[in-house]
Amino acid sequence: MIEKNYKEDFPLLQTNKTIYIDNAATAQKPAVVIEAEKRFYEESNANPLRGFYPLSLAATEAYEDARKVVRDFIHADSEKEIIFTRNTTESLNLVAYSYACSHLKAGDEIAVSIMEHHSNILPWQMAARMTGATVRYLNCEKDGTLTDETFAAGINEKTKLVAIGQVSNVLGCVNPIKKISKLVHAVGAVIVVDAAQSAPHMPIDVKDLDADFLAFSGHKLMGPMGIGVLYGKEALLEEMPPFMTGGEMIQSVTTEGAVWAELPHKFEAGTVNAAGAAGLAAAISYINKIGFETIEQRELELTRHAMEGLAKIPHVHVIGSEDPANHTGIVAFTIDNVHPHDVSEIMAADGIDVRAGHHCAQPLLTYLKVYNTTRASFMFYNTIEEVDAFVESVANVRRRMGYGE
Repeated sequence: MIEKNYKEDFPLLQTNKTIYIDNAATAQKPAVVIEAEKRFYEESNANPLRGFYPLSLAATEAYEDARKVVRDFIHADSEKEIIFTRNTTESLNLVAYSYACSHLKAGDEIAVSIMEHHSNILPWQMAARMTGATVRYLNCEKDGTLTDETFAAGINEKTKLVAIGQVSNVLGCVNPIKKISKLVHAVGAVIVVDAAQSAPHMPIDVKDLDADFLAFSGHKLMGPMGIGVLYGKEALLEEMPPFMTGGEMIQSVTTEGAVWAELPHKFEAGTVNAAGAAGLAAAISYINKIGFETIEQRELELTRHAMEGLAKIPHVHVIGSEDPANHTGIVAFTIDNVHPHDVSEIMAADGIDVRAGHHCAQPLLTYLKVYNTTRASFMFYNTIEEVDAFVESVANVRRRMGYGE
C-alpha cells in the first residue's frame, strides 16, 4: 500500500498542481537535484580538468566524484568505463560512429529489435550505410516477448552487433538482456543496451548482464537534462577512435596530428557539463536512498490500479501485456474512434499530462498496426488519487468527443 507522499520532494509538483504522468519522456526533479546543480554554480563554477587553482580543482572533483557515483550505480569495474555524454541518443551515436563504423564491413549484420526507440535504430541504419552492413530486425510478439525462434533466426555468424532496449518505451516490457548477451557473445558479436527506460526503475549490473555497451539519460532518472552516460567495457573503449575531437580529449597536439587522452576523457571533447554531472549524482543518491525495492513496488501498484481501471471502460484498449508487472510503469492505450492527440488535449484540459503519438517508435507501432497511442507513464512519486483522476478522465473522452458514451 502506498503511504509516503514523495511529491513533497519535488518543487514543481508543489507549485504546479498538474497530474504529471509523462515520466517516460522526462522525470520531474527532486529538490536535492536542483540544489546540487545550483550549488555547483554557486560554489565550484570553473572549467574542470584544466586549471590548477582552487575553483577549477573543486569543479574537477565534483565532476569526477559524479563519475564514481555512476560507476557504483551500474556496478562497472572502473571510472574509465563511464563516459559522460548529453543523453542516451548521443551515447548510442558514439558507439555507432566510433565502434560500428570502424569494425563493421559489407556482409556483416546488425540485429535490432523492432521495439526500439528511434535513437536505437537510426544510428545503426547510418552505420550500415557507411560500412555496407545490413540491419536485421528482431520482431516481437504483441506483448513484446522476443522468442527463442526470433533469436535463432536473427542472431547468427554474420551478426556483429545487437542493439536492444532493456525496457520498451511503448510496451514497458523488460527484455532478457542477460540471456541475449550470451547468445550475442556466442557468435562473437557485441551487445549495445539502451537503458533509458530501465535505469530509473530497476537496478542495473553491467557485469551481471555482460553488456558491452549500455546507455542512459540523466533526465529520465530525475537528473538534469543535458547529461547522459555511456558505459563501455574498457578493452572495447580503448580500441575505439574518438567520437568528437577538440579540447581536453587530447594528450598532445602538433601541426600534423594528436595523441588522444586516456579513458574516459578521450570521448569527452570540449567543456563538459560538470553541473549536470553533479545533479545526476544527486539524483542517483536520491534513488539509492529510496531503494529500488520501494520504487518497483510503488510503480507496480500504480500500474495495476491504472490497468484495472482502464479495463472497465468500453472502447479502451491497452497495448502490450495484460500483466501490469510487464509494463514498468508504462501504459499505452487507444480509444476507439478517437485520435490520441485528441485524447491528450482532453486530458490536458483536466490537468493531466500524458503523451500522444508514435513515441519515437514508429517501426514498432507500424508492426503492431496501431500507429499512434496515448501513453501514461508512472513514477513512484505519483499517487493512487492521480491514477483515479487519470482513469476518470479517460472514461469521459468519448462522451466529450460527442459519442454519447
